[in-house]
Amino acid sequence: MNHPAPDPTAVTIGLDTFGDVTDDTDGSPFSHARTIRGLVEEGVLADQTGLDHFGIGEHHTDAMPLSAADVVLAAIAARTGRVRLGSAVTVISSDDPVRVFQRYATLDAVSGGRAEVILGRGSSTESFPLFGYDLGDYETLFEEKVELFAELLKEKPVTWSGTTRPPLDGLTVYPHTETGPIPTWIGVGGSPQSVVRTARHGFSLMLAIIGGESARFAPFSRLFEQALEKFGQPARPVGVHAPGHVAATDEQAVAEFLPSFEAAIRRVSRERGFHPPTRESLARDIGPGGALHIGSPETVARKITATLTDLGATRFDLKYGMQGMSHASVMTNIELYGTEVAPLVREMMSGS
Repeated sequence: MNHPAPDPTAVTIGLDTFGDVTDDTDGSPFSHARTIRGLVEEGVLADQTGLDHFGIGEHHTDAMPLSAADVVLAAIAARTGRVRLGSAVTVISSDDPVRVFQRYATLDAVSGGRAEVILGRGSSTESFPLFGYDLGDYETLFEEKVELFAELLKEKPVTWSGTTRPPLDGLTVYPHTETGPIPTWIGVGGSPQSVVRTARHGFSLMLAIIGGESARFAPFSRLFEQALEKFGQPARPVGVHAPGHVAATDEQAVAEFLPSFEAAIRRVSRERGFHPPTRESLARDIGPGGALHIGSPETVARKITATLTDLGATRFDLKYGMQGMSHASVMTNIELYGTEVAPLVREMMSGS
């Protein structure tokens, strides 16, 4: 069955995961293989609960062993029939755009037209040394490879040259898709230049918000709309990717999620040299207007609705799961998010 591309004006609710290694019932961490098998079950559950999107972000670490997201998404596609499947994100800077196109065009075929891709520059940079790229070329790699990917989406003979890979001289790349170009987003974490680039290529905008007040991204939504108009591009949706967790009560959700989230952010802060979170900053992030969407189904639904409204967005993807959380709590989160949170958000956004 072929599925049409999503309506840019429709509110859609999804899940993103980085494939974080979770724990068994006895507190022991899953192996990498079991983590990956668990991801397939999570994607199937997302489909069963009526969610619109399920995305897997590319990472190459012991805690997040998801180096081949498209393979896992294909396994999910074989067991589902409705949920759209995509990356969250694909680090295009350290990949070959031709192979990215081919992999996701193949996923599109396997899934009957349900593939999407979110391209990112790589906030986690472990893939650069792994594949032999120089971080000194960070900006050039992203700019050139996004430009090439935009050409590939036209599914016509491509003539392109740059400094980051061999040129293409009138070559056609296969396979062709059945339902038109693969919906493509750019993940943006704080760069106005990236917002403008996204509009210039006619891609959709995914705002990656992991801390602070969500409303500070509202100028990016306005800039995106203005840039689309300037470049003569049609309207494109704005999405939000933000961390969170759903449980029966607010207190249970915080207790299950926050220790693992805080530990991960502190670890990353040491690696990247930024200030670690404080109890006060975490409390603000959990509170109204903050980036963390944690709580009971009603609490999370109200916060997602406020975030979408504040940012003029129509898509929300909850980044769920953290290293050290129990797999059982992650599955309960998906169940509650799909069966209770998503319907509430759609109802609130419709004004009914």
